[in-house]
Formats: sequence, C-alpha cells, structure tokens
Amino acid sequence: MDIEIAQLVAQLNHEDAESRLQAIRMLMEKVNEGKVERPVQGNDVNNHIHTTYSFSPYSPTKAVWMAYRAGLKTAGIMDHDSISGAREFIEAGKIVGIATTIGVECRANFSQTPLNGRMINNPDQKTIAYVAIHGIAHTQIDRVKNYFAKYVDERNKRNRLMVGRINQILAPYDIHISFEDDVVPLSRSHEGGSITERHLLYALSLKMIEKFGKGNKLLDFLREELGLDIKPRIAGYLSDPDNPYYAYDLLGALKSDMVAQFYIDATAECPDVREVVKLASEIGAVLAYAYLGDVEDSVTGDKKKQKFEDDYLELLFEVIGELGFNAVTYMPSRNSLKQLKRVKELCEKHGFFQISGEDINSPRQSFVCTKLRDREFSNLVDSTWALIGHEKAVTRDIGKGLFSPDTVSKYPDLKKRIDVYKKIGLGLCQPE
Repeated sequence: MDIEIAQLVAQLNHEDAESRLQAIRMLMEKVNEGKVERPVQGNDVNNHIHTTYSFSPYSPTKAVWMAYRAGLKTAGIMDHDSISGAREFIEAGKIVGIATTIGVECRANFSQTPLNGRMINNPDQKTIAYVAIHGIAHTQIDRVKNYFAKYVDERNKRNRLMVGRINQILAPYDIHISFEDDVVPLSRSHEGGSITERHLLYALSLKMIEKFGKGNKLLDFLREELGLDIKPRIAGYLSDPDNPYYAYDLLGALKSDMVAQFYIDATAECPDVREVVKLASEIGAVLAYAYLGDVEDSVTGDKKKQKFEDDYLELLFEVIGELGFNAVTYMPSRNSLKQLKRVKELCEKHGFFQISGEDINSPRQSFVCTKLRDREFSNLVDSTWALIGHEKAVTRDIGKGLFSPDTVSKYPDLKKRIDVYKKIGLGLCQPE
C-alpha cells in the first residue's frame, strides 16, 4: 500500500472526529483519481456495526470506510448505550456514498414480564435482554444521548466493582488493571461513549500479553493456572505470536470462559423494558428484540455452548408483541437454517418487521454476511432499505415512521408498508 494512503487509513482512527472525516475525504479523492481501487459494490447490507463509542477496532469513520471497502450497499451504527458516534457515521456515509442508518443497543429489564427469571439473550444474566432501537430520527440524537447518560454512569459504578473482582482473581499472578488508567483510555467515554465488559477484558488481555508475551506461555497460563477451556480454533490463534489480532482473540477467550468469575448483575443500569418501548415510540424509532438462539459453536469465539430463548420462543414473541415491540433483529451467520426459518415464521405470524446485521466488534469479523445473499433472506435486504426510508421519513416528520399510527392506518399490510418505505430508502420517491 502507498505510504500516503496507509497514513490516511491510519488517520481514520485519529482521536479527533474532524481529522477522521478529513482522512476519509482525502481517501475518496484517491479513489476518484484512480489511485485507490474502487470496490465492487453489490447488494450486501449490515445494520449492526459497533464502533469505538462502545467497543470496536473502528471509529465511526473507519467503520464506514471498512463497510465501503467490503462493498456494502448500506451500513448501520449500533453502539451499546451510546449514540455519540451517529453524526460522524452519517457524514462518513455521505462522503463515501453509501446509505446509513443509526441506532442504539441496550439491555432492558424484563422482571415485570412473564420472562422474569429466564435466560433470554444475555449470556451473563437472567431476566435482562438485549434490544435494539433502530431507525432513529436525526432530530432525536441528542434526546437519545441524554436518555442513556444516566445508565452509562450507573454502568461505570459496576465496571469499577468488576475491575476489583478481576484484580482479586489475578492478584496471585501479580496482574492488576486500573479502571481509570487502563480501561477508560480504551474508550470514548469522554465523548459520550460507553464502557463495556469487553473494555475490561481488553485491558486485561494487554496486561497478560505484557507479562507473558504472545504464544504458548500465555496459553499454558490460561489453561493450567486459570483453568479456562480454550477451544482448538482459539488455541491455534493464541499459540501464534505473529497473530496480528492476538489481543482480540485473547479477549474472546476470556469473555467465553472467565466472565462468570467476576460478573456482577446489572440492575440500575438497565431500564425497565416498558421504558425503552416508551422511548422508542416517542422518538418514532423501530424497537427490535435481538434474537440470539441456543449457541453451539460460537462464530466469534466469545460465547460458550449455552441455551437461550429457543425453548420458549413462542412465549417470547407473545410477550414482546404485547409490550409493543415492532421488530426482531437476528444475525444469519450465528444460527442454523432451522433456527432462522423458525424465527422468520414467528415474525410473519406475529407481524414483526425483520432486521439483520453482523455485530462487528473484532478485526476478524467480516462486514459482509454471505448468508444474506441466499434468496431465503432477501427479505432482510428489502427491510434494510425500508429501515433507511423510515429514518428519512421520521427525520423529516417524527409522525411519519414505518410504525406510526397514521402510516399503519394507511398501509395496514406490513409487506405493503415495507415496499413503500423501501422506495423512499432507495430514493425512488420522497417521504410524504
């Protein structure tokens, strides 16, 4: 790669947002001049890309550049408890010429529902589930940011306590991490970003690498001293000192098998699910339940074999329907065809909009989900364009969304509604 181009790509993760955006502008100039090969753009979409405003190797600008280079037609930002990267993401999308959508992923408390006490879609805690607020009007970004600010503060209280537990576990091996000095600098918390368990584990990964180096010495420590069950594929990565993604692979191994040792249940940082439904409704957004499904062999290597909502999926769909959810989001690469067909059938039965995306938070992950190219999932491409059309419409008029009373009254059939908003998303017509 040309040195100047390499420097511009590196600048996409600069500390300053405007510097990041200037770098992508200059890269696009190189593309237009023929100095950087223009990627072949297909019909691939991804509505669930994490950035450095939660946990990711990519700033919002770098994430858009990676999506563009992968040939995506659309890209969606989806950070945990944070929407602070949204405006940058939107602007970067305009610069490279791909459509964007914005959202927030959060955990909601289902204790006041029939799902109380069940393992829903959260590997670490019962009763708490991940949900996604999609298609947020650009006029509502500040409101959403302010809403989650108090929950981020509560999360950090628990983060500090979990760092204390980690240090207790690792004290015999003279390994210690500081929340303020080792964890916080890995985040964009000073700009409204959130700090997650992944930040804690990444800080710990760096400390372990510092102490043991990369390779078999560290791998032996994980197995023999910490008693972790390292899967063969991950062991292969961790035995290779030249692995460029070493710290991320180590994080994945720790997340899969160590979190239970230091995890503290999240309570005050998780709003009641009805509060989240109310927020999504008031800002005209699309609220989706994030289907996980029983895990066998984790695609990303950061989840152990575990049962989730598959045993009571019909009940779950009834509950989220009664609560007022609009959609279900799922990731085809994570599940078997049998699981995916069942989810699709239940979505159609209960009238849920279907959304998809791959939750990018590691450099090993592809921005493209090839399963979406299967005709079986062509509806997820259509729904992405409908989601983009919805976002355009609610940004202009918050009462004109895909699930607003006026829209549902005018187009009661969901398939027809999707077709109408898809045309808006594609720019074939303007929002009414």
